Amino acid sequence: MSIGIVAAALAVVSGSIIGILLGLIGSGGSILAVPLLVYLVGAPSVHVAIGTGAIAVALNAAFGLAGHARLGTVKWPCALVFAATGAAGALAGAAFGRAVDGTQLLALFGLLLIAVGVGMLRPQEGDSLKDVRLTRATAGHLLPRLLGIGTGAGLLAGFFGIGGGFLIVPGLMLATRMPLQNAIGTSLVGITAFGLASAASYAASGFVDWRLALLVIAGGVAGSLIGTKANALLSNHKRAMTSAFASIVILIGIYVAVSGARHLMAGV
Repeated sequence: MSIGIVAAALAVVSGSIIGILLGLIGSGGSILAVPLLVYLVGAPSVHVAIGTGAIAVALNAAFGLAGHARLGTVKWPCALVFAATGAAGALAGAAFGRAVDGTQLLALFGLLLIAVGVGMLRPQEGDSLKDVRLTRATAGHLLPRLLGIGTGAGLLAGFFGIGGGFLIVPGLMLATRMPLQNAIGTSLVGITAFGLASAASYAASGFVDWRLALLVIAGGVAGSLIGTKANALLSNHKRAMTSAFASIVILIGIYVAVSGARHLMAGV
């Protein structure tokens, strides 16, 4: 893909948007990366956008993770277990995803996002556990949940070619009952692992535009700094953040599902 000056600038802007979302809510980068790269930057296909977006989101998530680690919001044992099992699932999911039409992928993912967002708006039973930790004493309860939900999130992330933050954040909260603030920081470990696994699979098939990826990553570095700082400022507004997070998921899901459905109908 030949990148002109305007497309390069739009790629940097797209990366900034992705970085802000990853730092602020630990999600949104990958699902926005695909439509931004396709409709705004002009990637030649959905699969190239998925592969390129995956590597960009993964590296931007790694940069954002460093900031959250300094803030102490990352639950490392939970994160490493979730990421390891999810990365294996992402590799398997990516193999299936490459065989599915790109427009169908977008439509299906939009429906999934709507379901996830509605689920997050439902009141949770009991309070979140700020001090939850994966130890020998808690492993019997937490480990099976982390492994099961991590594998499922990885499969879906790989299938749809995304970093998986929209799945990882609620997945971590469901598995451990950790607060949203911790789930956001912890999720960046999984997003990095899932994204790299998916990107490796797509790169092996020639679906990564490396020059475009570098531009998106450059914009994402600045965006991650802004998003991480905003996250710290909003840490005392957990319910508002959860509601906003869920609302964003639903709105993006509706847009993606409708867009995908229109393209499918146009192709009939």
